[in-house]
Amino acid sequence: MSGMKSTLSSRQICVVAATSVGFVVSQLDVSIVNVALASIGHDLGASVASLQWTVDAYALAFAALMLSAGSLGDRLGARRLFVGGLALFALASLACAFSRDVAQLIAARACQGVGAAAMLPNSLALLNAACGHDPRVRARAVGLWTAAGAVSIAAGPIVGGLLIAAFGWRSIFWVNLPICAAGIAATLVWVEKTPSHGRGDGIDLSGQALAIVALTTLVGAVIEARPLGLLHPFVIGAFVIALAAAGSFIAVERKSRAPMLPLALLGERTFSAAVLFGIGVNFTYYGIVFVLSLYLQRVLGRTPLQTGLAFLPLTGGFLVSNLASGPVVARFGSRGPMIAGALLDAAGFAALVFVDAHTPTLVLLLPFLLIPSGMGVAVPAMTTALLGTVGQRRAGTASAVLNTARQAAGAIGVAAFGAFAGHGASAASAQIVDAVRWSAAISAAILACAAMVARGVRKRAAPEGADATQRARRAAE
Repeated sequence: MSGMKSTLSSRQICVVAATSVGFVVSQLDVSIVNVALASIGHDLGASVASLQWTVDAYALAFAALMLSAGSLGDRLGARRLFVGGLALFALASLACAFSRDVAQLIAARACQGVGAAAMLPNSLALLNAACGHDPRVRARAVGLWTAAGAVSIAAGPIVGGLLIAAFGWRSIFWVNLPICAAGIAATLVWVEKTPSHGRGDGIDLSGQALAIVALTTLVGAVIEARPLGLLHPFVIGAFVIALAAAGSFIAVERKSRAPMLPLALLGERTFSAAVLFGIGVNFTYYGIVFVLSLYLQRVLGRTPLQTGLAFLPLTGGFLVSNLASGPVVARFGSRGPMIAGALLDAAGFAALVFVDAHTPTLVLLLPFLLIPSGMGVAVPAMTTALLGTVGQRRAGTASAVLNTARQAAGAIGVAAFGAFAGHGASAASAQIVDAVRWSAAISAAILACAAMVARGVRKRAAPEGADATQRARRAAE
């Protein structure tokens, strides 16, 4: 281990820059759209439930299709899928900008999610290939990759606020076009083609369909539970369908010759711990950002630009902590940074339990700094730990499993925490304040549990460990 290099070559830096574009645009849309929610709701007459669907249509498509996209990348070549995802994301952004009602916007957001699903797992596969499966180099590369996403998360609220003030909410989707174009050009020039591992088993269409049904009906039931009531036939039926689809999905994956979710991967302790950790992190963060957007604008009366400025510590804090995480993980391994990051994150959420309708924005500074600091340290460590459990051939599938779980958890977090805020076009201030408090308390408890889960992660994955894991999996099969 001591003989390994820990610095990135110029070629590897170029690959990080190109592959980071996919993460940048996928995260940029999350932060920009959250700032625009109040404006979208006012312009299109959208209820809180419709705003939840505007956020979750993207997250659901992202989550439901990412596993298939990762598998396709492994089979057909990660670069091909990554470039295709960037192109689709750009076209879907155009459709968002031209939407005339909330239904069109939700549909276009779902198309953005399809493009993001193709981009994200394959960007990590390209990154992993460029690092030669060296854990120290990979840790630094992942830190830079996540830092690039942190920059977009930080810039999103400010850019969004300025664009909304000057040109209206539709303009926030135009920024994706030049970014996607630059990403396609950089990938074609700097990133080498990855080998395809074609197999004759085809795509797991049954598993894919069941995953879409399970995720969509679950999120739909959670979103509609507040306006319709838990005992409404639609809500009960959606929960039943989600449970049945989830059970059928597991049964299909066990028998499939080419499963979209290789269940054997979940038998590896570090892999499953990293996935569970990611679920907790995204559920809490996506959910709290949604209710905080409503809180800042509908309770505290902030404009979109003021909201963007208020969010700057919450989003900008990722940059410093992401950059610090790479060297820390490279030296100490993943377990410690994951535990410390989860506890720091939990402390930030705990500080939000005490907000009310008159809390000064300055008081929010502490939790808005603690939350991204904890996440920024923990998430690169989590990603590095997961990639260290698989070989290069399965890197796309493995990263897709992680990010599918995270995106699905984020969608459910928005649905669950958003339900606390009411359902009308103008939810009461008291409901939104209660939503922030309950969401913060639940998040702090979840992240404390995530810190315990992180104890199951190996301190450091050896580069040859992935091949050993693959051999064990093949022997088990």
